Amino acid sequence: MKIAILLPFKDTYTKDKAGSASIWVKDFIKKSKYKSKIFIYGYIKNLNKKNLINQTNYINIKYNFDFYLGSKNKKYVEIFNKLIKDKKINLVELHNRPNYIDHLDKNLKKILIFHNDPLNLSGSETIKERKKIIDNCEKVLFVSNWVKQRFFEGFKIKNDNKCEVIYPSINKLKNFPKKENIIIFVGKLNKSKGFHLFGSAIKRILNEFKNWKSIVIGDEPREKYNFKHKNLTLLGWINHDKTLKYYEKSKIAVSPSTWEEPFGRTSMEAGSRGCATIISNRGGITETNLNSIILKKLTSLEIYKNIKYLIKNKKKTLKIQKDSFKNVIHELGKNSRKIDQIRDEILNNFNFNVNRNRKLKIIHISNFGQRQANRLYNISIAKKLTNGLIRNGHDVINISDRDVVRLNRGLKNFNKGSDYLNNLLLETIDNYKPDAMVLGHVNNIQEKTLEIAKNKYKNLKITQWFEDNLSKNGPDPVTNKKNFLKYIDYLDHSFVTSDPKNLKLDKKYSCSYLPIPVDENIEYLKCYQNKNPIKDLFFTMSHGVNKGVLRKNKIDIREPFVKKLISLNSDIIFDIYGYKNQQPIWSHDFYNALYKSKMALNLSRINNVKYYSSNRIASLIGNGILTFVDINTKLNDFFDNDEVVFYKNIKDLSEKINFYKDNTNKRLKIAKNGKEKYFRIFNNKIVADYICSRLFQRNIKKKLSWMK
Repeated sequence: MKIAILLPFKDTYTKDKAGSASIWVKDFIKKSKYKSKIFIYGYIKNLNKKNLINQTNYINIKYNFDFYLGSKNKKYVEIFNKLIKDKKINLVELHNRPNYIDHLDKNLKKILIFHNDPLNLSGSETIKERKKIIDNCEKVLFVSNWVKQRFFEGFKIKNDNKCEVIYPSINKLKNFPKKENIIIFVGKLNKSKGFHLFGSAIKRILNEFKNWKSIVIGDEPREKYNFKHKNLTLLGWINHDKTLKYYEKSKIAVSPSTWEEPFGRTSMEAGSRGCATIISNRGGITETNLNSIILKKLTSLEIYKNIKYLIKNKKKTLKIQKDSFKNVIHELGKNSRKIDQIRDEILNNFNFNVNRNRKLKIIHISNFGQRQANRLYNISIAKKLTNGLIRNGHDVINISDRDVVRLNRGLKNFNKGSDYLNNLLLETIDNYKPDAMVLGHVNNIQEKTLEIAKNKYKNLKITQWFEDNLSKNGPDPVTNKKNFLKYIDYLDHSFVTSDPKNLKLDKKYSCSYLPIPVDENIEYLKCYQNKNPIKDLFFTMSHGVNKGVLRKNKIDIREPFVKKLISLNSDIIFDIYGYKNQQPIWSHDFYNALYKSKMALNLSRINNVKYYSSNRIASLIGNGILTFVDINTKLNDFFDNDEVVFYKNIKDLSEKINFYKDNTNKRLKIAKNGKEKYFRIFNNKIVADYICSRLFQRNIKKKLSWMK
């Protein structure tokens, strides 16, 4: 595993001029387990290898940029792309240059670390650019919560699973250092760092306390200040290690930044070396040291008062110093391990799927029928599959897509409901981190949503189950096929309620048969125990399950068959619903009617597609009533004649209805056998386990004949 770190163009990896990115890399590479696998790329015009922070890992980008007229940053990244092309780099880490992402090889895995306000950096100024960064990076890291909050400025959701805070960090000293009466200031000598305020305050302090000295480390050629005192020493810019030594000697450190400091490294370093540190309340500086003194007002007078207080209150100052020394909140070792864990996750495609055989977290998206007041619960495949998954020990979150869309539509914006659903799903994925997402007859999900989910969570499995007819011979084949194929490129597997071989799908799309499942708490009737049924044959159909009532001027294609069946069997007492102004029945009414009949007819709108059936087949056979099924469904591959009665045509059906009407013992035995067989091979726990097994390539506990 090889990692390439690309420093900002002007951030030199040298001991005397290292910027924030170079210092970050210098510190975190020390304790990384990937230390020998990391290659640092940067640009130093006049390279002096002795001045490099680390000669072993550094590779200088050689190019004469002085005479290049185009974008130096773009050229810099293009050269970098060429340098790493043959090195088999697995991960690129970028620092503080979001605009580099557009020029990097698209196939590279990337981490972007923000050291400054994203809203002031080219490539992350707009919401669109920042969303693009999340999409194109495996991780986005921030040096403080303040920087992270700035990144999400204007976002509806203020977080993302890819985004984390990793603070600049430091090694703790073992022993509290020996201190001298020194007040230290480190940073650029300009107004942004508050040097103009410090300079005025320190002159008053040094005049008043003759036994104290002050050391200033830093420079700034663009601003000039003439703060002079015999006890004030200006060292200019010195290297990082020497700066830490001066912190060790100093009793008080002052960091009065006037700008929104992204982090404030000086405060962290000063506190770790036992300085009583005075800071301003700007940006992320307050996240650096929990024991620092925060200025109430950002004035020279306020700085003077606080320094004076610390000088005069020696016990209080010593306590602040020792508390700061003991309680370093950003330890290098701890945060190095965090970064390596992030690298592990990316390099090894590690995700929340730690153990392939553990119980799963699943989001199930389907029509759960809340807006129909749950009257469809007894024929809901979605409900039965969720129950099966839960009984198998998995955790499931249900999202009823049609209900969410309908309840959140706007009068002026018809797409508002769909947008809400897709945002809800993405936020749920980020919060819940599922192992799998199951789509059941869904077409409200945007393809972009699945693309984002797949890109963010590499191990996330997505599957769909589809119960409508997909054969050319049946109703709505074009629309159904279009809906079935809508998400196919984002799916790991598909399940259909007919023989998948009939679909003639491209071999790259894996698909399996899904039987209509039964549930022990839903198909609970034992109709064969009713010794005195008052009807002979039960059958129900509808003009659509969502409306639930007959529609004017609409004819079901099954009506001619039903009409002829009735005419051929004048001695049979039919109990038929959804026909001739007899409204269809649902839920408990369905059970009441079913229990009063001797037999039931399973008649789908199409009956000559292998294994395809209306979902009511489970409600019939599963509730223990003798059920007639068209032989053309080929369901006799799974059921014998003493479990289900198969008929060849309407004449054969009529003869068998009349035969079993009067042969009570045979009828009841077949009904009982059918229920037991259906539960033995098609119960929802078995079907749910089969879905998970196919999706995660696990071994099936018991392979049944339908599991091809």
